[in-house]
Amino acid sequence: MTPILLPKIISFLISPTLPDWMIALKIIFIIVSLVFVGFIIFALIKTTWLKRMIIWDAQEFLTYRPFGVSKVVGKWQTIKKRLETGLEPEAKLAIIEADKILDDTLNRMGFGGETLGERLEKLTAVSLPNIEEVRQTHRIRNNIIHDPTYRLDLEEAKKAIAIYEKALTNLQAL
Repeated sequence: MTPILLPKIISFLISPTLPDWMIALKIIFIIVSLVFVGFIIFALIKTTWLKRMIIWDAQEFLTYRPFGVSKVVGKWQTIKKRLETGLEPEAKLAIIEADKILDDTLNRMGFGGETLGERLEKLTAVSLPNIEEVRQTHRIRNNIIHDPTYRLDLEEAKKAIAIYEKALTNLQAL
């Protein structure tokens, strides 16, 4: 562009007296922009991205705990109540549920593997100090699942739940 045309173009664009077709074009672009902004807001509301990136982070910041801990605490209270009944089937169910909570927690934390056993193999004592106890307790859970005649002592069940509780506390899930 030549230096002479540039001031003419600038004065044409910023002049208060625009031709009618330019005002119509301006209105069309404003409407299109509002439609795009509306679509972006709609997409943010309908997807979980906004929840994950803003609301969950804010909740974690304000409560000093990872997101979702309150759900785990509620489930954990249910497990404790099952154990207090003193019945063997309830104790077995408590161990199965505790194992499932640990599995879900490790899965959310990004530890790979199809099963909890595979996830536990990838853990070290640095990431979970009582890893060996958790592996033994997971074997008890496997015995409960695969052997219908497996007898579970109430004291053994209490120890297993205590081990799961310690593991979940170390993982900051409780």
